[in-house]
Amino acid sequence: MRGIIGIIIVIQGAMGALGRTFTDGQGWGILPHWFDLPTPLYIAMAVAGLALIWWEEADKKRRKRTGSGA
Repeated sequence: MRGIIGIIIVIQGAMGALGRTFTDGQGWGILPHWFDLPTPLYIAMAVAGLALIWWEEADKKRRKRTGSGA
């Protein structure tokens, strides 16, 4: 579940940062319609999303090594 949430956060963060950087200052994605966030916060969101994805994958590998399916 963390991986799916991480993917959504990465997409929103990356699209917000790219939109603010390469257009007239309006971020892409759904968040800019609700909030006026600075570009560094969008970048931080993308990094946090990547961390969630990495955490989920590390947990999967750990569970596979220990043989626990739970």
